[in-house]
Amino acid sequence: MDAFEAIKTRRSIGLVKQDPVPKEIIEQIIESGTYAPNHFRTEPWRFFVLMGEGRNKLGQVFEEITKLENVDDTPESLISKMEKAKKNPLRAPVIIAVGMEPSDKKNVMLTEEYGAVNSAVQNMLLTAHSLGLGAVWRTGKIAYHDKVREFFGLSAKGEILAFIYLGYPDMEPKPAKKTPIDQLMTWIV
Repeated sequence: MDAFEAIKTRRSIGLVKQDPVPKEIIEQIIESGTYAPNHFRTEPWRFFVLMGEGRNKLGQVFEEITKLENVDDTPESLISKMEKAKKNPLRAPVIIAVGMEPSDKKNVMLTEEYGAVNSAVQNMLLTAHSLGLGAVWRTGKIAYHDKVREFFGLSAKGEILAFIYLGYPDMEPKPAKKTPIDQLMTWIV
């Protein structure tokens, strides 16, 4: 599959089979992330692969955060939310958490560090798609919680910018509806 075709046909795949994904494929997907553009070559990305029991450990963190964030809920509602949060990491056989540790160099702009890591995530999603895997990039408020940062051992400046849920597709994605480019671009000559 050529690059443009991969870009045009990649979709978020939220429903995947629980079949294992070979380690070599996971490593290839992560390696593709390291080829993202990166001003000053700071390599701010960090990759954490969660499989098996590792997903349950993340689920426990999600459960704890949910309990802290919903203390005013009714007991029934709180229990339901906590159970759902705890199960979220089990939706795919592999999760690649992508973190960002910004450089301390004075000439490095924080915005560019985020851009580099987000570009790495896009490389990874395209690579997964080209290898026949389904993936979805998830975050949400919970991803930015201090307890998530602590779980992954990131510094006070670091953050998790993506949870890539990865597996073999168990759904057929809908075609994308895109605004025609002539409505989005301006030629300045």
